[in-house]
Amino acid sequence: MSAPSATDLAARKRRTPHASSGWARRLWLRYEALRGLALLSPALAFMIVMVTASLATLAVVSFWSDDAIGAPHVYTLANYRTLLGREGDIYRALLLRSIAMAGLTTVAVIAFAYPMAYLMAFHVKRHKALWLILITIPFWINYLLRVASWKVILGHNGVINSLLLGIGAIDQPIDALLYNKGAVILALTHAWAAFAILPIYVSLEKIDRSLLEAATDLGDGPMRRFVRVTLPLSMPGVLGAAMLVFVRTAGDYVTPSLFGGSSGTMIGALIVSLFTEQDNGPLASAVSVVMMLTLAACVCAFAFVLDARRRLRAQA
Repeated sequence: MSAPSATDLAARKRRTPHASSGWARRLWLRYEALRGLALLSPALAFMIVMVTASLATLAVVSFWSDDAIGAPHVYTLANYRTLLGREGDIYRALLLRSIAMAGLTTVAVIAFAYPMAYLMAFHVKRHKALWLILITIPFWINYLLRVASWKVILGHNGVINSLLLGIGAIDQPIDALLYNKGAVILALTHAWAAFAILPIYVSLEKIDRSLLEAATDLGDGPMRRFVRVTLPLSMPGVLGAAMLVFVRTAGDYVTPSLFGGSSGTMIGALIVSLFTEQDNGPLASAVSVVMMLTLAACVCAFAFVLDARRRLRAQA
């Protein structure tokens, strides 16, 4: 038997991976999640660095004294003592009001988005892509313009007042339609409804239709089948949409500034006022940190309650 030539040895060497790289190649081929993470890693690393840097800067500034900007930085807990003491009553009241209004907005958004998503998932048989495009049409318009359009509807000479005056239902325009909590919740519900429709629709679309047929064969009516099968299986989309809407609306600034008045002002407007009008960046940063921690605690508590409920159901 003749000895292998130099060309054969080189080709065999190329086909045989090095021992040092064999384990990495096997991991790469075995775990799909690892390949996905490698593809996402550049963008993920950029997002983590930028988010971490901004949050760290905010936390550091929150410990500065009021006169520290432009001067040697003096670190103090005075800003947090202000928030926790008697002087912080207004800040705590606005924070609680923001959480309450965000909760009401979340409930209103889910109540509006779920029927729409259900209609698209179960009753629209053709042209679903067209329906999705129609839902995303509001995103083609600037957020500020979409929110400000409600002034045309709810204003003193707006559509509603003009209609009521035209049919003789009222003698003079109703000013109470604007500058209150209800107007803020209505505008926020319209602005964030599409963000809830899409994740709920995806959850409903993934439901195995054979499960619904099985429930029907076992004697469940439409309502009982919805409560026992459809709603539990769609809860991941509902919870994801609820958390997204709750966190985003709690810190909203534009809508409460346009529609809130004195009774509908939220914590975001106060933070902007502290930064711009009062030139008190350290206190505004402290309020922002407290708000983020409060929202994180609310989300964690919500997730804990749901997980505990799921465990109890599993044990039963």
